[in-house]
Amino acid sequence: MLTACDTDFLAKLSGLLPPDALAAPEPRYLEEPRGRLTGQGGAVALPRNVEEVSVILRACHAAHVPVIPYGGGTGLVGGQVGLGNALPLILSLERMQAIRQVYPTENVLVAEAGAILADVQRAAEMAGRLFPLSLASEGSARIGGLLACNAGGVNVLRYGNARDLTLGLEVVLADGRIWHGLKRLRKDNTGYDLRHLMIGSEGTLGVITAASLRLSPRPAVQGAALMVVDGPKAALSLLALAQARLGDGISAFELISGTGLAFLAETMTQVRQPFAVPPDWMVLIDLGLPAGADASDALERVFADALEQGLVRDGVIAANLAQRKAFWSLRESIPEANRHIGAIASHDISLPLSEIAPFIAKAGQALARIKACRINCFGHLGDGNLHYNVFPATGHSRAAYDGERAQITTCVHDLVHQMGGSVSAEHGIGRIKAADLVTYGDPVKLAMMRAIKTALDPHGILNPGAVLMHDEMQGE
Repeated sequence: MLTACDTDFLAKLSGLLPPDALAAPEPRYLEEPRGRLTGQGGAVALPRNVEEVSVILRACHAAHVPVIPYGGGTGLVGGQVGLGNALPLILSLERMQAIRQVYPTENVLVAEAGAILADVQRAAEMAGRLFPLSLASEGSARIGGLLACNAGGVNVLRYGNARDLTLGLEVVLADGRIWHGLKRLRKDNTGYDLRHLMIGSEGTLGVITAASLRLSPRPAVQGAALMVVDGPKAALSLLALAQARLGDGISAFELISGTGLAFLAETMTQVRQPFAVPPDWMVLIDLGLPAGADASDALERVFADALEQGLVRDGVIAANLAQRKAFWSLRESIPEANRHIGAIASHDISLPLSEIAPFIAKAGQALARIKACRINCFGHLGDGNLHYNVFPATGHSRAAYDGERAQITTCVHDLVHQMGGSVSAEHGIGRIKAADLVTYGDPVKLAMMRAIKTALDPHGILNPGAVLMHDEMQGE
């Protein structure tokens, strides 16, 4: 049974730590960006090194006090907010921000869990290298949380998810033991790959305190284009054509809908739109090529071939890096415009590429049978990850859909599951999607996950209620 992080426990813990290692929880530690959950916490622990993290977890393990690991607070599924009956201790890694070492010739950077992603990107750039993980919250998201959620972002098509960019980890287990796994090896076939077990576990199996991260050479030549397509099916054919011509030179391939462009025109007029008449669908293609290549010429050849095949109707190629940046600014402004409009329900889903176009058609029809609404479907088409967000019909409020919100999400997720997809592509499970994991997850997989959780965290103190439901019951 879990016990509260009360004054008696905090008095004992404070005697084991430096004077400023514990603080009262500020509101930011109890919230998540979409405002769906409000958490609780008896105190915030602010360790400065892995040894202090070990002391904290050892004490919590002995006293059965729940621990909520906290990174940058940018997670969208409620994994960073403590709920339940027992008041938790919030464990923030924000003071552990060091870039411990950069090895340019090895293409490796070792960073502590509290390092902000943008700072890691800059450290790599100063060494003449690229850390390609890139997402909207990179100015505040921290490495530990990004790895705990196996974050995705815009460059997954070329470089992979967070787990593909990680060579080794330093992790503190529930009982305070430290796993010193900060290896810099590409090949290490010495038993179970515990690195991948911890990545994506959302702080339920251990607390990541540092990571050896994989770097890449910086592309010498970059370019981008926006191309108008008739729909998702044509966009996927364009992707196949571009890959056949350019191979791994494609860094990102983003789908943008006319609804998203309309939302930008309505709420963010400062964002310049590239076409006088906003198209129903377009794609953003981003390239990173070696020295001597001509990105504009490569994109022009792709566009010409696609036009001949009837895959595109119009397009604009970035004339310089400033215009490329403007294209990306448009794409990255879409989530903010969504927030201004106010979604009824947001869905982070993935599908087999061949199922994307049929899904979009079927989902729109199915939702129309529930209630009239607007759909902004956009995202990382190259890796099959869509952000399928549902909004009130023009002239209607979100409140008018309160009775249909759950039905809308169930409709979308049921169809995704039926078509072989995932109801969580890159945001994780957290607390908001824990019930979905039970509904759509394979029973054997869930049993294996629970067995691993019990083995590594027998008292159930680590992020109880996240990923697996009823963790507190399992810890009794």
